Amino acid sequence: MKRLIPDVFRNPAIRVSMIAIFTFGFAGATTSPYQSVVGIRELGLSNALYSALIFAAATVNVIVSILLGNLADRLGEYRTMMLVAAVFGIIGYGAIFIFPTQEIFVLSALLLLPVYGSLNSLLFANVRAATGKMERSEVATVNSGVRAMISLSWVLVPGLTGILLSGSPTMLPAYLFACISCLVCLGLIGLFLPRQSGTDRAATHHLSYLAALGQVISPKIFGRVVAIALISSTLHVNGAILPLVVTGAAHGTVADVGILVGIVAFLEVVFIIVWSRMLRVISQLKALAAGAVIYAVYLLLLAVAYEPWHVYALTLISGIGAAALISIPITYLQDLIAERPGLGSALISVNIFLSAGLSALLFAAGTAVTTYSGTALVGALSGLIGTGWLLYLDGNRRSL
Repeated sequence: MKRLIPDVFRNPAIRVSMIAIFTFGFAGATTSPYQSVVGIRELGLSNALYSALIFAAATVNVIVSILLGNLADRLGEYRTMMLVAAVFGIIGYGAIFIFPTQEIFVLSALLLLPVYGSLNSLLFANVRAATGKMERSEVATVNSGVRAMISLSWVLVPGLTGILLSGSPTMLPAYLFACISCLVCLGLIGLFLPRQSGTDRAATHHLSYLAALGQVISPKIFGRVVAIALISSTLHVNGAILPLVVTGAAHGTVADVGILVGIVAFLEVVFIIVWSRMLRVISQLKALAAGAVIYAVYLLLLAVAYEPWHVYALTLISGIGAAALISIPITYLQDLIAERPGLGSALISVNIFLSAGLSALLFAAGTAVTTYSGTALVGALSGLIGTGWLLYLDGNRRSL
């Protein structure tokens, strides 16, 4: 660890990428919790239209992430694509704040902000390219550190945004905060990220965009992505049911929900570092399986919680498991297409899309046949199935 920390801070590409991904997370943390409030309550979108918009935007984000990742691989540098994505974020968030109409909100959420969302995978691709000569365990550690910066942005930003705008008749200023964050991100990338020479790192064999999509959905890769998505879906299921369980079966309040989310986000930052150190002594497969089982245990215990202190007591288990599930899959997914950092990192967006979709199905199925607490059991089962599938696919491999 002592040897790694100087490497991280001496490498400008990694250092700037870590700060830039914090600003990326800041933009999401200041708007995502209030997006439905702005879209539905303030601008008057129907529930059906808003749901369709969110699904369509997620689809666009996946496609754009794959296309821009493949283009960046062909160019052999990621800085240009990151600058383009950051500009889309500035325009998208800024347009909603300046022109708060249904049409602008839909246009920005459907086209502009999904392009900005691809910045997430591009930043990880840039870090992956910068760590190309490091040991695999060191790459995983660096990825964990970068991912921790997103969690760090979620520790206080949503709450601070809520406090700052508590007396405001509108939550639209949150989009101004996000626009400013995008401007800072653009400045970081444009001014401080080292310029890259693409000739040395350009992919040797260029893939057409259709071929890139075909590689992503090939059985060898897509089967593993689905297994990871089943595991990751547990995080989304928890995000949906935790407020309902806390304010329902556990007899807590909305204030408890906010406090619990903040505690877990803080613990995630701490345990992401712990998991990164563990990856030096155990394989990614074992660490990911352990994290998935721990999170499944958390959901099982959440299902039987009936007092607020029960949920508070579970934050430690939740933080340990969640830290593994949000950090370890990054390197695993990148390794599936290791020779193409941009396309491999685009699998992060594919995983987010699939896991969110699966969690929606799990939530719908669970709540149709049981309570919110019972749906936690459904989520736990999904994580265990994904873990078993991943062990079946990769269990015979010595390392990942």
